[in-house]
Amino acid sequence: MSIEFVASARLPTRWGEFVIHGFRDLEADKEHVALALGDLRNGEPLLCRIHSECLTGDSLFSLRCDCGSQLELAMKRIGEAGRGLILYLRQEGRGIGLLNKLKAYSLQDNQGADTVEANVQLGFEPDSREYRICKPMLDFLDIRNVRLFTNNPAKVEALRDMGIEVSEVLPIHTGANPHNESYLAVKIAKLGHMG
Repeated sequence: MSIEFVASARLPTRWGEFVIHGFRDLEADKEHVALALGDLRNGEPLLCRIHSECLTGDSLFSLRCDCGSQLELAMKRIGEAGRGLILYLRQEGRGIGLLNKLKAYSLQDNQGADTVEANVQLGFEPDSREYRICKPMLDFLDIRNVRLFTNNPAKVEALRDMGIEVSEVLPIHTGANPHNESYLAVKIAKLGHMG
């Protein structure tokens, strides 16, 4: 997997002043960012979140998912710790893209499909996300050992398969509400997420 580093800049947030690093995935022609806070290379395992873009949850505050609240909690915890990293990957809707995600929402609203069934009805895998892009981003930042904020065992396995040590898995349960009860249950029952 080949990436091109594009630029870095300060990114002040309410949780601290991050540095945002921009990368271009030359194979998929996508842009990804890493948000870094503090000394990444002090020898201790680094708090880390791999977060797939979710415009509806991250930016539009949708209650259909828990994405925005997970991102916010990860940034808060990293801010409190004074060091950490978020890899923000451009793979909206479990990798199917924004407009296809809206089609999946429509199938859920109008035909009673769950999130996995909707993706499959549209001709996609239940989860089409790819994590190989994390390796060159982590290599660029010289990160070898993480404490990973996730409920998704596929992320842990992907990092370990790439030779990244995951010294601790930190479940990130937040954002549950009446609008996403089914969504959260499906992630556990059909996608193997930690409850």
